[in-house]
Amino acid sequence: MGVNYFTDWQILELKNNPNVKKVSNKSITYHIDFKERFIQEHHRGKLPRQIFTEAGFDLSYMGSKRVSQASYRWYKQSLRAEGLKDTRKGNSGRPQTRNLSKDEIINKQKAQIAYLKQERDFLLELKRLERQAIKKQQLSQKINLKSSKKWLVERKTSFV
Repeated sequence: MGVNYFTDWQILELKNNPNVKKVSNKSITYHIDFKERFIQEHHRGKLPRQIFTEAGFDLSYMGSKRVSQASYRWYKQSLRAEGLKDTRKGNSGRPQTRNLSKDEIINKQKAQIAYLKQERDFLLELKRLERQAIKKQQLSQKINLKSSKKWLVERKTSFV
């Protein structure tokens, strides 16, 4: 897969960085605080490399692609409803085997209701826009038909 693996020394250095939650020889998991700070500073105009350097990361072995991909991924995540929160634990795709408490069930159902309401609103808006486009098309066809009839009438009267 990848060729840029971290050495033991680099892993140790990354583990000592307060912005790193977990590190392996292939990947780095960053603290949520660092991600949020990164997004804020990036919105203020700082470059991703500059933010990483100021946070104590050595870009010589991290690589610019890792920094730019993290920047892109965090920006996309910041636009989600969950934000930058790591959703891997709650989204494994497997059915839950443990019993949920009543509060957990209620929260899960509230989230599902909110999602379905958003989906319904989206579909209603789509339907409204489709109706509006059809009306506009029909109106333009009527106008074209009227102008064609008017032209034919003018042509007939000019021959007489």
